Amino acid sequence: MTPPDAVLFDCDGVVVDSEGPTFALFLQDLAAHGLPMSLERFEAEFLGGTVEMVAARARAAGARLPGDWVADFYRRMYAMLAEGVPLIEGVTGALDRLDRAGIPYAMGSNGSLEKMEITLGQHGLPGRFKAVLSGQEMGAPKPAPDVYLAAARACGARPEACVVIEDSASGARAGLAAGMRVMGFAAHGPDTVTARQLKALGVPLFHRMADLPELLGL
Repeated sequence: MTPPDAVLFDCDGVVVDSEGPTFALFLQDLAAHGLPMSLERFEAEFLGGTVEMVAARARAAGARLPGDWVADFYRRMYAMLAEGVPLIEGVTGALDRLDRAGIPYAMGSNGSLEKMEITLGQHGLPGRFKAVLSGQEMGAPKPAPDVYLAAARACGARPEACVVIEDSASGARAGLAAGMRVMGFAAHGPDTVTARQLKALGVPLFHRMADLPELLGL
């Protein structure tokens, strides 16, 4: 691959390893409100959305969520993540390689800025990115391309010269809609629900963040 002009990262599951405990909290809450489901179903139907999207889809599927559930879930999720969340293995080394190559990078997530300040801030990462952007707070969450187009502008790069690193189908669709190359990070192998969704979009997969620099042509 010809090295890109900029690399645009999703946050959860790509840079910070926050999805496991967050998904467990979602599943616990949905079951308690009348919608038990497997992790596989949750990933297939809800991964990559905002908490507001999860609430709307869950209610449509029969969950009896109280009116203040979204705000309450955010409060509890932030408190849980503030207790500590690890980085994806190998991501710091990948960022170091991008720095040495002089390639800028930014973050485009559907998560809130407050959430990213909590998770990234534990590791001193926000200042390393040209921008840390929230599609949710822009009013255009993924799969809308807006957050990645804004991230490209922050890096001073043309969309077609950017590579997006994503772990969800909705995020991959956002990158593709922005006219960018998309690479799918499938940390748990090629046979998960989300990996199959990414492959169905024609997105090439990789499984170790330490491999990213070589895959980018660095």
